[in-house]
Amino acid sequence: MPARPPRPVRPSRPTRAPSTPVFGLARVLSKRGICSRSQGERLAREGRVRVDGRVIRDPEFPIAGHERIEVDGEGAQSAAPVYIVMNKPRGLVVTAADERGRDTVYSLLEGAGLPWLGAVGRLDKASEGLLLMSNDTVWAAGITDPATHVPKTYHVQVSGQPDEATVAAMLEGVVDEGEALRAGSASVLRRGEKTAWLEVTLDEGRNRHIRRLMAALGFEVQRLFRVAIGDLALGELGKGQWRHLTPEEIQTLRRRP
Repeated sequence: MPARPPRPVRPSRPTRAPSTPVFGLARVLSKRGICSRSQGERLAREGRVRVDGRVIRDPEFPIAGHERIEVDGEGAQSAAPVYIVMNKPRGLVVTAADERGRDTVYSLLEGAGLPWLGAVGRLDKASEGLLLMSNDTVWAAGITDPATHVPKTYHVQVSGQPDEATVAAMLEGVVDEGEALRAGSASVLRRGEKTAWLEVTLDEGRNRHIRRLMAALGFEVQRLFRVAIGDLALGELGKGQWRHLTPEEIQTLRRRP
């Protein structure tokens, strides 16, 4: 039997270099800890951002990472990461600029010489307690992303006397305005004559989650304190005060979004 001729060797395809990720200008400013994404959009539209010496008004202008970006004539390099915990008082809103002129949590940081910081999650105006702030947007996303299930613990004062059936209903959950609202865990801390205090833990948070959940069960929330996020407890931090997180606390809260 005659020997088969050798198969021709096919030339190998050239290996393509991995493509460089491209992001919109406003997102790049946010990822560098310069400002929030919405603030970046506003800065671009106001003509205050230059890319390689050219004014760029499009917040979605593609940035590959090698470009020189300036904001108000200053280089927009990545800011050093800052992580703080604050004991938010009642009556302050968690926003950098409120269109209704209300006092914001940023008034507590005035004169501290900090770079732009974004709130890691929200507390409404009437709520109090532990609030994280950082310019590390990846770290923040890991805490707020529902997929990472970082628990948030609250102490909640409600009118009336919730019983074990109420606690069971909180764990079972309700549907309000098309959204499923439930507690990850709940217990009665103490009772008064007309009110009671609950400890409630959420694995994920929706807008006014606890207030809506309790209202659906017939209870009005009178006070709401966030006392912990993950293993980080508010502790003895005074109302309106803030401090930098320790490296250990930063690492403990780090999640991959």
